[in-house]
Amino acid sequence: MNIVLIGFRGTGKSTIGKLLANRLKRSFVDTDEYIINTTGKTIKEIFQEEGEKKFRQIEADTIALLRVMDKKIIAAGGGVVLNNKNVETLKSNGVLILLEAAPEIIHKRISLDEKTMHQRPSLTDKGAFEEIKHLIKQRQKLYDEAASHRINTSNKSTEEIVEEILFIIGNLKAEGNY
Repeated sequence: MNIVLIGFRGTGKSTIGKLLANRLKRSFVDTDEYIINTTGKTIKEIFQEEGEKKFRQIEADTIALLRVMDKKIIAAGGGVVLNNKNVETLKSNGVLILLEAAPEIIHKRISLDEKTMHQRPSLTDKGAFEEIKHLIKQRQKLYDEAASHRINTSNKSTEEIVEEILFIIGNLKAEGNY
């Protein structure tokens, strides 16, 4: 069974996923990085050249490929929940853990991350902070429905978050649900 981290960009999915994979001695897959590596284009370039619809199809194809993987730590793109089929596919062999953070924290994290600034597209015509608030509000119900567990990463260290995930997985194992 996989451990799948979902949530908005800037909540720590990639950072926590890598640390968790290291602790559990598992492989780590970042769906956005996978898409960048297989297409040779940044997410922003795909959006600009081919549109969001094409990106979402590439994302769905990537999620479908992950179905056969096992014992991976997966960081899913922030919009993966927009397609219910993606969620079903990820749940078929994974525990979905929602990483959340306050919009102000997300904005600060994204602003400090050059990679995110240059590789991720703007999804609305709003300013960065307003876009974050708007998209989180728009996606919140989908995140809530998809996740079996949630962790607010706003004021926690990466180690605290990893420990919390390990605690969740330990409980699931004890209950026979993992």
